[in-house]
Amino acid sequence: MSVHDHECRTHSGEPFNLGALRGQVLLIVNVASKCGFTPQLAELEALYREHRERGFTVLGFPCNQFAHQSPESAEEFCVFGEHRYAVTFPLMEKVEVNGRKAHPLFTALKQEAPGVLGTRAIKWNFTKFLVGRDGRTICRFGPRATAVDMLLELEQALDEPVT
Repeated sequence: MSVHDHECRTHSGEPFNLGALRGQVLLIVNVASKCGFTPQLAELEALYREHRERGFTVLGFPCNQFAHQSPESAEEFCVFGEHRYAVTFPLMEKVEVNGRKAHPLFTALKQEAPGVLGTRAIKWNFTKFLVGRDGRTICRFGPRATAVDMLLELEQALDEPVT
């Protein structure tokens, strides 16, 4: 099953067609507003602006599962991201990424790209999944990964032809 086959919603609860992103390289991230990694929103936005013309999109999913570091609604998170970090990439519905209530998209991402030593669980906010133009997960990056850390894999994915 491709990432494009999953259903999700925008921050305002509207259905979001992941299939419309077929042919794009995606970076799917569980984000939070009160985390030590929250300033990465600015770096993710810079990465998005730099590469979006080549078919790159960042999707941020607010998540409150880790130390309750994103207690606000998805809509409130969107306002926060726009005002504090000038985020223009899509901010999505609030989700759980682990456990019985984990969003099916994140369940699939974790299966396709296990973490260190094969662990499936997401350990913290700002875990990143790079997805190729074909909707298949390429790799997982931990919360500490910066744009520089992801650049090689991102460039390789962007160099793949659109099919």
